[in-house]
Amino acid sequence: MPDSPLHLAIIIGSTRQGRFAPTVAAWFADLAQSRTDLVVDVIDLAEDRLPDVLSDQPAPSVHAMSQRLAAADAFVVVTPEYNHSFPASLKNAIDWHFNEWRAKPVGFVSYGGMSGGLRAVEHLRQVFGELHAVTVRDAVSFHGVWGLFDTDGQPKDAAGCNAAATAMLDQLTWWGQALRDARQRRPYAA
Repeated sequence: MPDSPLHLAIIIGSTRQGRFAPTVAAWFADLAQSRTDLVVDVIDLAEDRLPDVLSDQPAPSVHAMSQRLAAADAFVVVTPEYNHSFPASLKNAIDWHFNEWRAKPVGFVSYGGMSGGLRAVEHLRQVFGELHAVTVRDAVSFHGVWGLFDTDGQPKDAAGCNAAATAMLDQLTWWGQALRDARQRRPYAA
């Protein structure tokens, strides 16, 4: 009997005006949605604004996002690199939640200048490890992103980009299925 599709939450981590994130995320979401083993939910932090974590009262947006994250079996974070790390908006979204990340896999699609956002990804690996999430080894990275997409929002090197994304999604779905099965058999103990 085939396994039911995994619920994949794609999180767009940048909220800056003029950001390139929607272009990268739309390409990746289209690729992920073409798979029969995934059901995709795109969470754009620019649209689903969260209060600062120091806020006394969580906004309704925290509860709504918590439900979407809890429903996910796996995550892909689309992130730029800001000052050799990831955006504060993404850290805020991560910090508002805890159990939603536990014993679930996380993949990364990063972009930026020369480093392609890889320094942001390395920082995120440490953060998600602390939350008991499992990060997959392969990532998708766009170095000098502004020249890599055409006017239709598609990568100019579609074959190479699609191959990298497919490899990462294959790892993510393997881990997603394994961890979902494990969580169903026995609750995760931290």
